[in-house]
Amino acid sequence: QVQLVESGGGLVQPGGSLRLSCAFSGSMFSLYTMGWYRQAPGKQRELVATINSGGSTINADAVKGRFTISRDNAKNTVYLQMNSLKPEDTAVYYCKTRGTTYPYLNYWGQGTQVTVSS
Repeated sequence: QVQLVESGGGLVQPGGSLRLSCAFSGSMFSLYTMGWYRQAPGKQRELVATINSGGSTINADAVKGRFTISRDNAKNTVYLQMNSLKPEDTAVYYCKTRGTTYPYLNYWGQGTQVTVSS
């Protein structure tokens, strides 16, 4: 059974930085593709970034050059470093993964609020 717990959200001024963490509970973390998603009020949940078992990353166009996803397999943790934050980055940020064997269940964390405001 996989469990994900996010931390690191908060209130930050425009132009500021935050680092989100997602702690993975379960086995064989290094095999999982991990992702960060976000959902702003009144909007659909959207992909922010993913990182696969080999360390390859994908970033949404809206965050390219500002956000960096990384992982520490020794700590079973995935991170999202967010720089040059904008008010439009305000959202609940969720960590997500999918099982590596059938039935390939999706697992989500509870989310962490990020608010960018002066």
